[in-house]
Amino acid sequence: MLKIVEINNLTVQYPDVKALDDISLVVNQGDFLGIIGPNGAGKSTLFASMLGLYTKYTGTIKFFDEDIKKSKNYLKQLGYVPQKPIFEKNFPVTVTDVVRMGLRKESDENKIDEILQQLWIHELRERRIGELSGGQQQRVFIAKALVNNTKILILDEPVTGIDQQSIDLFYSILRELNSKQKITIIWSSHDLDAVNQLANHVACLNRTLFFHGESEKFFSDDALVKQYSEASMQEHMHHH
Repeated sequence: MLKIVEINNLTVQYPDVKALDDISLVVNQGDFLGIIGPNGAGKSTLFASMLGLYTKYTGTIKFFDEDIKKSKNYLKQLGYVPQKPIFEKNFPVTVTDVVRMGLRKESDENKIDEILQQLWIHELRERRIGELSGGQQQRVFIAKALVNNTKILILDEPVTGIDQQSIDLFYSILRELNSKQKITIIWSSHDLDAVNQLANHVACLNRTLFFHGESEKFFSDDALVKQYSEASMQEHMHHH
């Protein structure tokens, strides 16, 4: 099994709080990992560290067997879709323009068409990004993330504020990317049902790693699910 990501003893200490405490996990090629945890559990900090945006951590993060503090090669094979991509509503760029921004080499122009068709947004190619629904926009940002023959896709709660019909389509696209294109997906979500249906592995995060293993094992263990729900509920109460 080819290891795509290997994280060892990752700890992030902010001045007033320990955001991540001694996290170790492995993601293999073709995995679909669902990361679940309450708000404030450290999911965004984990992603920021993996993407090289935050570097003051202790421990190691390796992609394709290379320490990301020593080599940034892995970024060429990685696509990232944030929770809410930020852009100016009236910014005059089309769907095609946005996806083209993800391209590395001019020669891959025809890859744009291919990826737009794959994500069911081909007919929107000349539309301005600001005119699209939330669900359509997210698919455009996934297309931008995938246009470089991406091997691994990181998604940070990608369906926040999107209607249910768009969410269902979005999930079926993710399933296809994982099963047919063999793209490794790491995806954080609050939707336990969706994680249960889509992900083959689960990591429960609440600053420490509370569980990491096969989804089936997690979801078939009522005590674990209950413990997770209680932790989330306490965290939620704590924040309010």
